[in-house]
Amino acid sequence: MAKKESRELAKAEPTRQLSPFEEMEKRFEEFLRRPFSLLGPSWLPRLRMPEMEELSPTVDIFEDASDVVVKAELPGMKKEDIDVKLTEGAITISGEKKKEEKIEKKNYYRLERSFGSFSRSFNLPAEVQTDKAKAQFKDGILEVRVPKTEEAKQKEKKVSIE
Repeated sequence: MAKKESRELAKAEPTRQLSPFEEMEKRFEEFLRRPFSLLGPSWLPRLRMPEMEELSPTVDIFEDASDVVVKAELPGMKKEDIDVKLTEGAITISGEKKKEEKIEKKNYYRLERSFGSFSRSFNLPAEVQTDKAKAQFKDGILEVRVPKTEEAKQKEKKVSIE
C-alpha cells in the first residue's frame, strides 16, 4: 500500500509591495464593486454601511440550441423571497434577503453577510416565448430557461471563416 502524503489546502504566498499602478487598479476595482466603500475612514477599510450597500447577485446569461438560460447566484435566500418577471425582450430578477434573527447581546467582531432587497434587469439576447419559461432554484442558484421563438432559431446562421 502506498504511503499517503499530507497536502496543504492552500499555500501561503509571501506578500509583496504593490506598485503604485497596481494599488490604483486595486482601489478602482474595489470602488466599482462597492462604490460607497471609499466614504469610510481609511483606517477602517472594511467599514460597511448596510443602508447604502446594495445586494446584487451575479448573473450569467447564455443561449443553448433551443433556450435562453439565465443563472443567478442567490446564496442564503429562499425561493419564496425571489421574484422573476419576463417581458418580450427582458428579464427582471428581484428579491429580498432577510436576517435570520436579531442578536442584541452578542459582541460582533465581524459582520460581512448582507441583507436587503435587490432588483436586476437584463435584455435577452434572442426573441423568446415568455409563456413557456421555467425556473428552478437549487443550492442557491436560480436557473430560468426560456425557449427561443422559431424565428429566433432560424435567424442563426453559420459564418464560414476564410
